[in-house]
Amino acid sequence: MEYTKLIVEKEKNICVVRINNPAALNALNTTVLEELDRAFSAIGRDDSVDVVVLTGEGRAFVAGADIAQMSTMNAAEGKAFGELGASVFRRIELLNKPVIAAVNGFALGGGCELAMACDIRIASAKAKFGQPEVGLGITPGFSGTQRLPRIVGLGKAKELIYTAEVIPAEEAARIGLVNKVVAPEELLPTCMELARKIASKAPLAVRYAKQAINRGVETDVETGISIEADLFGLCFSTEDQKEGMQAFLAKRPAEFKKR
Repeated sequence: MEYTKLIVEKEKNICVVRINNPAALNALNTTVLEELDRAFSAIGRDDSVDVVVLTGEGRAFVAGADIAQMSTMNAAEGKAFGELGASVFRRIELLNKPVIAAVNGFALGGGCELAMACDIRIASAKAKFGQPEVGLGITPGFSGTQRLPRIVGLGKAKELIYTAEVIPAEEAARIGLVNKVVAPEELLPTCMELARKIASKAPLAVRYAKQAINRGVETDVETGISIEADLFGLCFSTEDQKEGMQAFLAKRPAEFKKR
């Protein structure tokens, strides 16, 4: 599949997606969003991919949505643009395999929202995070008002959104917005090592675990427990469960087949 603003590469069962618009600090315009949608739709159908690493080329992960494009929008156009971004990020969030954000630089506005749609966020020490939209006369529009409170808590999310404050990677880690901060040169190797570790486990079990977590946190705990029970039971219908337990008992490495 051809892209103009993305680089998509595979290393065995890991797919690396790079947003490639460095002259604009990888700003999210309609083209980039539509290409992300196509890429993650294809990745979701590709059973040879078990883990995805998402990053940006150049100095930014994503510096935000394209302000030049947004500056001329009316209310209906603004809503449609927000809905497009939200739907693409929801596709990433619900992808049937884990997505690791390798945040190499600015992750502001839409960039912070994109990182939050990923399962795990690893940041370069040079990364910066924030939702600066109110300084431009708008609210976060790609689900930032929904995901940020769920990740860092209601009070901190309101503070960051209301003040438009941009925070460094270490502060993002302190409040739980990112999992880990590493030296810039260690960012991609760290993310790839994590991706390989995840990919070495039973892929179906990892996918079911992602479903259980994502669906469970959006409901009450009793419903979440029921969702987990259904997916836990489903694991026992797979060959991978038999292989994993037999390998454990035989003290040998498991060979998972995604069946």
